[in-house]
Amino acid sequence: MKIAAVQMDVRIGEVDGNLSAIEARLRETVSNGAALSIFPECAVTGYCFESLDEAREFAQPVPGPVTERMAGLCRELNTHAVFGMLEADGDRVFNAAVLVGPDGLIGSYRKVHLPFLGVDMFSSFGDVEFQVHQAGDVRVGMNICYDSAFPEAARSLTLLGADLIALPTNWPPGAECVAGFVINARAMENAVYFAAANRVGEERGFRFIGRSRICAPNGQTLATSEDDSETILYADIDPEVARNKLAVREPGRHAIDRLADRRPEMYGALTKPHSLPRPGRGAN
Repeated sequence: MKIAAVQMDVRIGEVDGNLSAIEARLRETVSNGAALSIFPECAVTGYCFESLDEAREFAQPVPGPVTERMAGLCRELNTHAVFGMLEADGDRVFNAAVLVGPDGLIGSYRKVHLPFLGVDMFSSFGDVEFQVHQAGDVRVGMNICYDSAFPEAARSLTLLGADLIALPTNWPPGAECVAGFVINARAMENAVYFAAANRVGEERGFRFIGRSRICAPNGQTLATSEDDSETILYADIDPEVARNKLAVREPGRHAIDRLADRRPEMYGALTKPHSLPRPGRGAN
């Protein structure tokens, strides 16, 4: 499968305009052979909202009008897409990623790890366990932006069978090392494909750095952007490569398997609740 990571600008609060821009780029990626295209975090809505009330105005349910419009487009083009939006659920707003395909809505994800930044200052913490979804022949897991700083998130998706982890993101200045190193590390340590699609442009005083990247299961960079200009990255992925976790480097002398070699009985500290204060949010 050929995949695409779309690095694009987004206009805050301009849902119809952003959807039109996504549509144009999806038509381009499909014309270039991509069967799955990944768009940035909050690509539908923008990110730097200043209150929950302001963000709520642009949030929609999942499924809802946005997912139906994107599903119709994917049906027309016979393709799959992952994109970021704000999800409305009662009075709550979630920073969400959605996977749609020719048959409609396939799955969604609510961002679990929230930084004190933009709409995440007001969003509800993701409350649904990690899930993996089928997109054609590829099993896709979704994280969003700050999730990539927590290795447990990608590892959970790997243990659930992900071949590819899609990361819609809004990296601001300060995230250069994440873009340059962490994506490769998450791919390598889990032996999965990892594709990060970042946005560019400026929004309410924040600039976004671009530097989207697609990595192979061995950590190799397959495609990357080195700047903050609009662009589209492409890479061919083979799910069988991601499913073969055993790396034999010298027969009979050197082999590793980062799933089989785990020692989960030694990791109890990872699941103990904590009471550390979250910036601006209190203890929990």
